[in-house]
Amino acid sequence: MGVDKIVKLVGVLVAVVGAFVAIPYGAALVAVLGIAGGWFIAAEDRQRLLIAALALIAVHGALGAIPAVGDYITMALGGLSGLFNAAAATCIVLGTFERLKP
Repeated sequence: MGVDKIVKLVGVLVAVVGAFVAIPYGAALVAVLGIAGGWFIAAEDRQRLLIAALALIAVHGALGAIPAVGDYITMALGGLSGLFNAAAATCIVLGTFERLKP
């Protein structure tokens, strides 16, 4: 298992576990792991990541009405949304840099 997979798995774990337990500086940790994970996204996979980030922004709060578990699902998807958005920002910067590079 490479460093890229480990960073991505730790990011997902922190984002999801953060919905159930208070993690000190959890949002900052998710953002840093998202930025690091975005660095390892292959150029051909960036479009899928950007679409997933937009989809998570749109729907992460939609399941909040489910009794007993809706809030937890919403918080877990919110954490994943933060992770994906940080990775998407990295991909946007990398894509811009690659286009401007001579």
